[in-house]
Amino acid sequence: MRKIVIAATAAATALALAACSQNTQDATEAAASSAGSDVEAVASDAGDAISNLGAKASDAADDSADAAKDATKDAAKSAEKTTDDIAADADKAAADVKAEINRRTDGDPKTN
Repeated sequence: MRKIVIAATAAATALALAACSQNTQDATEAAASSAGSDVEAVASDAGDAISNLGAKASDAADDSADAAKDATKDAAKSAEKTTDDIAADADKAAADVKAEINRRTDGDPKTN
C-alpha cells in the first residue's frame, strides 16, 4: 500500500506540475502577445509621427518657396518703380533747368 500511495502522490504531483506548467505557458503567451501588440502600436504611432513630420516639413518648404517668390516679385516691382522714379526725376530736373534758363534769358543764344 505504501507503494500505491507514493505512486499516487507522484502522479498527482506530476499532474499538478503539468497543469501549473500549462498555466505558466498560457500566461507567458498572453504576456508576449500583449507586448507584441504594444510594440506594434508604438511602431505605428512612430510611423504616423514621422509621416506627419514629413508633411509639416514639406508644407514649411512650400511656404518658404512661396515667400521667396513673393519677395522676388516685390523686389522687382520696387526696382522698376525706382528706375521709373529716377527717370521721372531726371526729366523734371531737366525741365526745371530749361525753365530757369529761359526765365533768366531772352531765349536768343546770340544775346546771352
